[in-house]
Amino acid sequence: MPLPVPQPSVRVVTLKIDGLDLSAREDETVIEVCRENKIPIPSLCWMEGLSIVGACRLCMVEVTGQDRLLAACSTRVTEGMDLQTNSERLQRYRRTLVELLFAERNHVCAVCVSNGHCELQWLAQHCGVDHVRMPYRNAGYDLDSSHEMFRVDHNRCVLCTRCVRVCDEIEGAHTWDIMGRGSGCQVVTDLAHPWGESDTCTSCGKCVQVCPTGALVKQGTSVGEMVKDQHFLPILARRRHLR
Repeated sequence: MPLPVPQPSVRVVTLKIDGLDLSAREDETVIEVCRENKIPIPSLCWMEGLSIVGACRLCMVEVTGQDRLLAACSTRVTEGMDLQTNSERLQRYRRTLVELLFAERNHVCAVCVSNGHCELQWLAQHCGVDHVRMPYRNAGYDLDSSHEMFRVDHNRCVLCTRCVRVCDEIEGAHTWDIMGRGSGCQVVTDLAHPWGESDTCTSCGKCVQVCPTGALVKQGTSVGEMVKDQHFLPILARRRHLR
């Protein structure tokens, strides 16, 4: 019988978040500690079980002694750290980011299949966004419904890259990728071929489930019907890590 593999020792540090004295492992990030202690902190790109990209910038926090804001998803906790997650400065910053997301693409919640189950919609409500101060770009993006089970609407994509990472890191297919720059940037399948013609897609649906908006959905769903289940991801990620 093989002997158990000894686990490396991890030091515990103490820190303060929003005035609360907490302890955490030194290998944890700020967002992980916040989630463990039921401290709400918004994010769109971060998801437990996937690699960190720090793309959405919604999880920024204020750390005492630092002039700039730091991303909670990529910042590890340190001994004596003192930080704020919901200051007035952060509220203004996040509201502007959410408004920019709505202004960049065509997020019309009233006719979206994810209406009522959308993370971007929840963030808008959480940040108090009841109107957008920036001019809408009103650019038209394609909708690809060539796949027999799923469809992608680039008008509702926020470029969080969750689909790209879950396809690569969990499913191992690497069907999704990012193409273009600036306002022309979008997720694509198999070097910009239609999704239904993909040779690498396994039709597992993981990309659909992790998508925070109505960009990736099941075929045949109507307004408000697309409810996503993301509980599988941490389990699969741990199993893959143990291989």
